[in-house]
Amino acid sequence: MTVHFIGAGPGAADLITVRGRDLIASSPVCLYAGALVPVELLDHCPPGARKVDTAALNLDEIIAELLAAHKDGLDVARLHSGDPSVFSAMAEQMRRLDDLQIPYDVTPGVPAYAAAAATLGRELTVPEVGQTVILTRIAGQASAMPPGEDLATLSASRATMVLHLAVQQIDRVVDELTLAYGSDCPVAVVARASRDDELILRGTLADIADQVRLAGVRRTAVIIVGQVLSATAFRDSHLYSATRERN
Repeated sequence: MTVHFIGAGPGAADLITVRGRDLIASSPVCLYAGALVPVELLDHCPPGARKVDTAALNLDEIIAELLAAHKDGLDVARLHSGDPSVFSAMAEQMRRLDDLQIPYDVTPGVPAYAAAAATLGRELTVPEVGQTVILTRIAGQASAMPPGEDLATLSASRATMVLHLAVQQIDRVVDELTLAYGSDCPVAVVARASRDDELILRGTLADIADQVRLAGVRRTAVIIVGQVLSATAFRDSHLYSATRERN
């Protein structure tokens, strides 16, 4: 028996790996976050599979489901939105499974920031414009940020920054980033990336907060900040250069 942590992708049901789809199809138990994981993925579950929406469950209740499946010798497809390596709360489940000696593995998925970049038609690393991407969030009710990971510190490099779980505090984000990036820095907010009801807002740090409020965006969105969003006059990469030596 194995608990398979599976990245279910950012929202579109077909943005899941072949491995992830096949693991769902072979697992008699499926735990999924109903508010975030596309319900169409449950169509891949085998007939008679136990399907558990974890949206209303706490950690103890989720672990109880996994333990019950372990005792029955049943594989579990544990679906997480996006990619489970980022902001998924997978680590705390793994810690409990380690204590219980329940085996698990991880199948990566398409993260929300990648889906957002795709819908914007932008590369987040552009030669001599931006070569670093910071994935972060801000402190809130959930948990504090570790020392040195506040926005003021992280923004000092002016690297491309992607913020998850922060759109509800867009005014605070703008205030803390403007000092380093400048009010004219390009910003995009992508809500529900890859879904049929996807929403894209483009602007600058000077006007993006007003756009977010007007559109009523409150959750399931990423904020991307950086010059790569509008860069056009940049050098070609060395990767395809005619002067590059190829063996």
